[in-house]
Amino acid sequence: MTTKILALTDALGNLVRFRLMPGQRFDAVDVPPLIEGVSFDALIADKAFDSNAIIADLDARGAKVVISQHPRRSQALPIDDEMYKWRHLIENLFCKLKEFKRIALRADKTDKSFSAMIHLVAAVINSR
Repeated sequence: MTTKILALTDALGNLVRFRLMPGQRFDAVDVPPLIEGVSFDALIADKAFDSNAIIADLDARGAKVVISQHPRRSQALPIDDEMYKWRHLIENLFCKLKEFKRIALRADKTDKSFSAMIHLVAAVINSR
């Protein structure tokens, strides 16, 4: 069984929240609970998060949508290309998390202990 980490970071690439998901689950399903109760001005994401429901939620919040468009989208939405370049910060976070072998190999047996390890590693990364 595989596990996905769905993460939300701040503008500096620091971990704000995350959710653990089964590896076979579609990423966009767990976005609403991840961003619930968090205020932000823009959401930068890749095309896995290009769904009408997420875009409608962001529009209702007044947040800027900076999501790479899926090629099958009938009407492309305008995105800020300069802002989208900052998406590398989330990728950098995952690279830093995977420097720790227990995270990269999913060595913990339970979701609770794996979540605790992610919190611990994020604290170590932020203290650097």
